[in-house]
Amino acid sequence: MKRNISPVAAACILIFLITVSCTFDYGEVSSSEREMPDLVMKKVEYVRVRSADPIARFQADLAERYERQGVMKLENLFFEQYGERGEEVNALGQAGNASVNIESGDIFMNNGVRVEVESEDIIIETFQLDWKDAPRILSSGENDEVNIFQQNGTHFIGIGLWVDTRKRTWEFLGAASGTYIYEEEDENDQQEIEKVSDADISGFISEAN
Repeated sequence: MKRNISPVAAACILIFLITVSCTFDYGEVSSSEREMPDLVMKKVEYVRVRSADPIARFQADLAERYERQGVMKLENLFFEQYGERGEEVNALGQAGNASVNIESGDIFMNNGVRVEVESEDIIIETFQLDWKDAPRILSSGENDEVNIFQQNGTHFIGIGLWVDTRKRTWEFLGAASGTYIYEEEDENDQQEIEKVSDADISGFISEAN
């Protein structure tokens, strides 16, 4: 199934370059010591600013930076992305764990992921999400169950979410079912409610769009 969606806020997680509660690794080390982080930060809160306006805020119970692997690992992550001029929150989310590739900007989140994109009135819940920064692709595990909600009652459950944010489309790779609520803008303010299964969900969404 496919449907339009704007770039998911998970893509906004950036590399932490602050130094709070730090420990550093110097010189030659043994193979076992290479697994030790070069920088450790606890109870981190970081606000990214552009032209004096906040564009994103991140909080994590623990952040560990590994220079040799080029990775930042985070525990109990919460993030917010702000709209234009930092006036309101456009998207927010959380994850039990996250790993950020410092060079590429790729992000892997797992242990319970929830992302809310308020501008699109959409919520995504699943066990893990993987963001590939260069192609702008967001995906879950191939066999992971993914829940997608909207405030009007629309709700889909599918296996294996794949989002192409450049094309602004998303699809389930496996079985999917749910309820799609279409609100007609007419004098009677009627609603159409359709329950769809995997057999007919692709055609239904194409007609709805």
